[in-house]
Amino acid sequence: MGEGRTDAASAEQLAQRYRSLVEHTPDAICVHESGTIVYVNPAMVRLLGARSAEDLLGLSITRFVHPDSVPAMLDRIAKLTAEGSASPPTDMDLVRVDGRTVPVQTVSVLTVWKGELAYQVVVHDLTAQRAAEASARQAEAYFTTVVSQLEEGVLVVDRRGRLESINPAGKRILGIDDAEPVLGRLFDDLPMRMVDSDGQPLPPGEHPMAHTLATGEVVTHFVFGVERADGHQVWVSCNCRLLNPDSRDSSGVSSFADITEYRASRRQLEYQATHDALTGLANRSLILSQLSSALAYEGGSLVTTVLFIDLDGFKAINDTLGHAIGDTVLQIVAQRLQQALRSEDLVGRLGGDEFLVLLAGHPQRADLPALVERLRATMSEPIIASGHRLEVSASVGITELGPHEHRTPEAVLHDADVAMYRDKPSAHRELGLGQNRRSNNTHAS
Repeated sequence: MGEGRTDAASAEQLAQRYRSLVEHTPDAICVHESGTIVYVNPAMVRLLGARSAEDLLGLSITRFVHPDSVPAMLDRIAKLTAEGSASPPTDMDLVRVDGRTVPVQTVSVLTVWKGELAYQVVVHDLTAQRAAEASARQAEAYFTTVVSQLEEGVLVVDRRGRLESINPAGKRILGIDDAEPVLGRLFDDLPMRMVDSDGQPLPPGEHPMAHTLATGEVVTHFVFGVERADGHQVWVSCNCRLLNPDSRDSSGVSSFADITEYRASRRQLEYQATHDALTGLANRSLILSQLSSALAYEGGSLVTTVLFIDLDGFKAINDTLGHAIGDTVLQIVAQRLQQALRSEDLVGRLGGDEFLVLLAGHPQRADLPALVERLRATMSEPIIASGHRLEVSASVGITELGPHEHRTPEAVLHDADVAMYRDKPSAHRELGLGQNRRSNNTHAS
């Protein structure tokens, strides 16, 4: 008898604990018997917007289920035939007392209530979750719209190197047709060819995205060329990083901009800074830079001979026929010098009618006189400018660089200038026309 009382007390204690748990759980719980509500916990009262449990007891459970959800609910509970069996978690809509709908997830369990079979329903409010999902969808749609409107290309590549997404600007920059299916393709198989700054094919492993995916490191301002399927070549500057740096399985995202015009403009500016505007030859700045490199090079194979060339009688052409004809003469002489020399030799214009030639390699000393005479003959050929037949001659000074040269570039130019002056016709030297002469054609940069 004592053991029976103890068992009963334990059962009652367990029931009290269960009722306390049900009363205080944040999930709503109700019990309906033959479709009639016989129990609701406080959370269910709050969920349905009732004032108290008494407002709900005795009412039909279907009164608080959205009509669209009633048939499926009745079908689920009809399949519960054994005590303790439960329906799968199911999303549905409930209807509150004030008529508003509430998205919920429910699980029904066939149980015994006061000696009779009944259905205990656990209800989880999905309002906050649905709001968060809607907010996430809205944010995703917003950022998708923003990315799609960017002038900068954006693409995402997964860990296997397959393209997950690319915005319209990315397709336009890379020359990919909108109708061409590229998502899911390997990035290296896209209809384009990547080249480095020297125009050589860029190995797949050296692409910044491959580096980022392999190491997790951020790459910024990486410049490479893209030879597109339509035959055009563009230059892009790209940044690459992992979408989620904390995940080993993160995809990589690359943003890239078309810098083709900027690169061309910069190269044009660089060209203008180092070349003579009138003749297109190297200007004094580039000549001194190349000569400085040659003097610093210990291999002895860059520049070994410097020719200083000055046109004789050019000032008279300027003074009598005008600077326009003088400019034409300088341009023709520049073309003839370039055509008479090798591509590896540098021809420059110091200013006025003074030209400089840096001979590359190791020309034989015995060959220099023949080279100089050939240049003289080339420049002395008649020039037709605005109906005038003109002939110019040239004085040429030669200075050679030794194997252990200690002169500065300016000193080398000075020695070549002195040698040129010595080559001037004696009459010119006597009149002082050969030294430190400068005509008014100062188009050199």
